[in-house]
Amino acid sequence: MVARARPAAAATQKSGTSDAVPELTVIKLRPRKEPAPSLSTAVAVVEPDRGEVQSIIEPTADAPPAVDIGGESVDPSLLDLEYESAVSALRTGNVAGGVERLKRFASENPRHARADNALYFAGVGLVGMEDVKGAAALLESLVASYPAGDAVTEALLRLAECRVKLHQESDARAIYNKLVTAFPGTAAASQAEQRLATLSRSP
Repeated sequence: MVARARPAAAATQKSGTSDAVPELTVIKLRPRKEPAPSLSTAVAVVEPDRGEVQSIIEPTADAPPAVDIGGESVDPSLLDLEYESAVSALRTGNVAGGVERLKRFASENPRHARADNALYFAGVGLVGMEDVKGAAALLESLVASYPAGDAVTEALLRLAECRVKLHQESDARAIYNKLVTAFPGTAAASQAEQRLATLSRSP
């Protein structure tokens, strides 16, 4: 709404003078009651690049590669299942079958992450079958082939036990001392210290 306001008579000047007060215009603004205009939130769908799709479908360099056995590619997850099944055979009473399967697994898949564990459990199975010499040979092979493996400390403990059973106490002491010096602070080193003390008291 626009209203015109005229100056008061007292403030008017004589016509013809340069100091005459100009006519003022007053503008009153009223708030609009209409809602704000809506904005489009639609997002355009863009198809992915064909090369990106192929990189998702095809295995990348980070994915575990298939293992080649006898000219056939084997999924690593199938090898894991084979290992678990062989260990389960030991635990459910088929010790001989489990030992053979674990030895075969380690022989056919020497670079598998669980190859050293397969040898370890096969050695434990042989001890249970009272084949102490066979167990010692298998455990020695594990330590020599996988010196940085996660089964090496337990394998050394078992190997030392085999040496004691074979009346090779000096070899057992050497193995226990190796555990104490090479793996200080580990549970295996603590057990080795205790067994060294027991050997020292034996006649």
